[in-house]
Amino acid sequence: MLESISTRIFADGADLEQILQLAGDARVQGFTTNPTLMWKAGLTDYSEFARGLLEQITEKPISFEVVADDEDEIGRQARVIATWGPNVYVKVPVTTSDGRSLAPLVRELSEEGIKVNVTALMTPKQVEVVADALRSGAPSCVSVFAGRIADAGVEPLPIMKTSLEILASTAPDSELIWASPREVLNLVQANSIGCHIITMTHDLIAKVDLLGKDLDEYSLETVQMFRTSALTAGFEL
Repeated sequence: MLESISTRIFADGADLEQILQLAGDARVQGFTTNPTLMWKAGLTDYSEFARGLLEQITEKPISFEVVADDEDEIGRQARVIATWGPNVYVKVPVTTSDGRSLAPLVRELSEEGIKVNVTALMTPKQVEVVADALRSGAPSCVSVFAGRIADAGVEPLPIMKTSLEILASTAPDSELIWASPREVLNLVQANSIGCHIITMTHDLIAKVDLLGKDLDEYSLETVQMFRTSALTAGFEL
């Protein structure tokens, strides 16, 4: 069933071994990471980590995020990150931590030819502002956090559809990323609306092979799993 999916899968993570393992996976066509993932992975030297990856991942696009919160420093870091390799996208948050829009900086960077991945968007209004900033700039990505939208009890599909329409009309060189998915179904949903890219963790990518699995067979395997667990644990009543 994966053959019928046109939405591209980008692996999301910061575990060096897992990333390099996925670098040769034909299902994975790009990579993203962020400071939270790197912190959880125990990384301490961002530049060393990034350069180590880029020595081995030279073709597939990979996004590295700025770690500053001041607009001038974000701009400086973005320009440094952009020099790391031709396949690098610079992740810039949609706002600073106090809510100030970074759209003017995004416009500046994009017009300089820097490929940006604007991240942490959740509303069509944010997409409109960012799309306008990316108009006529370098190729770029816009990451809308559909998973977090769903966590808030809001159906993400209408927002993602609208986001695609906004980008198509305003910034056609920009691609929409379905970010923070929670299940393989999200890949099917993203594909159904023509979303360009979806980010998936290593664990979620491992489940992609379940696409199209016969549900009667899956049901039996689940019963067998429960039985095996009960026997292994030695449970008695």
